[in-house]
Amino acid sequence: MSDKLPVIVLVGRPNVGKSTLFNRLTGTRDALVADLPGLTRDRQYGSGVHENRAFVVVDTGGLMPESADPLAALAEEQARMALEEADHVLFLVDVRQGRVPADEAIAKHLRKLGKPLTLVVNKSEGRPRAEASADFFALGLGEPLTISAEQGQGVHQLLTAVLEVLPAIAPEPENDDGGVRVAIVGRPNVGKSTLVNRLLGEDRVLAADHPGTTRDAIAVPFEYDGHPYTLIDTAGIRRRARVWEAVEKFSIVKTLSAIERAHVVIAVVDAQNDIGEQDAKLLGLIAQRGRAMVLAVNKWDGLKPDEREQVRYQVSLKMPFLDFAPLHFISARHGSGLGELMQDVQTAYESTTREFSTPELNRILEAAVEAHQPPAVLGRRIKLRYAHQGGRNPPRIVVHGNQTEKLPESYKRYLANQFRAALALKGVPLLLSFKTGDNPYKDKKNELTGRQIKKKRRLMARVKR
Repeated sequence: MSDKLPVIVLVGRPNVGKSTLFNRLTGTRDALVADLPGLTRDRQYGSGVHENRAFVVVDTGGLMPESADPLAALAEEQARMALEEADHVLFLVDVRQGRVPADEAIAKHLRKLGKPLTLVVNKSEGRPRAEASADFFALGLGEPLTISAEQGQGVHQLLTAVLEVLPAIAPEPENDDGGVRVAIVGRPNVGKSTLVNRLLGEDRVLAADHPGTTRDAIAVPFEYDGHPYTLIDTAGIRRRARVWEAVEKFSIVKTLSAIERAHVVIAVVDAQNDIGEQDAKLLGLIAQRGRAMVLAVNKWDGLKPDEREQVRYQVSLKMPFLDFAPLHFISARHGSGLGELMQDVQTAYESTTREFSTPELNRILEAAVEAHQPPAVLGRRIKLRYAHQGGRNPPRIVVHGNQTEKLPESYKRYLANQFRAALALKGVPLLLSFKTGDNPYKDKKNELTGRQIKKKRRLMARVKR
């Protein structure tokens, strides 16, 4: 996000509608929304435009003063860090629940902070403004504004009032300048958030020794070695039988969406736990979607030589289909191996977005066929005539010929390996499509000439004798 844009931070108790308002202000569905307290834990950044004025909006976890939950304390710390960046604070309260002691504790903290602030009474649809706001004057934060974030009532007026006292910045022309989108995925508690924080050099997302700490997909722009990136920290995906909470099901959907949008996926596995079937299924799904991938075996530090050898064996045994993905052994906590990891992320991005020239592809195809001819089918040789590029991210090559539908899978794998090696592709699955040209004589009857008809009659007469 640009530093010059005004920053609006949303704070309040859990389940007062902050994420719903975030989605309304940004015109997206980036923040998870459900009628459950404590859904948002990390701070989520988004951009919005109102009457040709651009701004940044930050969604935060619900503030729960004096809560004994350690994750609640971490979420509160994230919210306080967001407040330090704020140019204006929107303090949301819930008219349906009325003023509660937690609202008063938050109001007390915000008064000490001294930031420009607007008290927003949410879920006030169908209520007169005076009635909806009456209970909240006692918080001592001035006259409240009433809205319904879900239905959009009052949101236009709220933004107009807030932006009047903030710098007027026009939105920049839309372009995809967020750099390489990198999704970090894996099972719960493998160290995804720790890896994000180590790359960023700050505690940007929650990292705790507790599975399921991250529930939303958190996108964070940053620069590494002169290249712009957007890191997406995702919720850990568990076996379906262990997904109990509806919130976790939503998180899985967000994770899959992040994989779909990413240029490159860093798949993280835990070296200190068995690399098992669930890891293989998740990584197989990523490969099936055609995403460029780098495999990171985390928590490598502290393992004995024989334990490291066992981990290498498990990876080669259970994930042979990831032969295209570079393998890195890292420690997210201590930062070892991250430089090489990010170099391969950049290489994988360049591979998955490359443009190939048709003459180059045809030279590779010709050399591959000359070295190893396709097999014959019913006495007829399969002919592969030419190739061209059919898409990027993932790269797709279309090969034209005759009887291509009869090519065995082994020969298709051979061609894919030949193309990948010749094109020096790294970290990306190469997709091959085969097309058979139409036979122009397939439906045409061979008409005999008069001479051929006479010859046929003479032959038939001899056969009858």
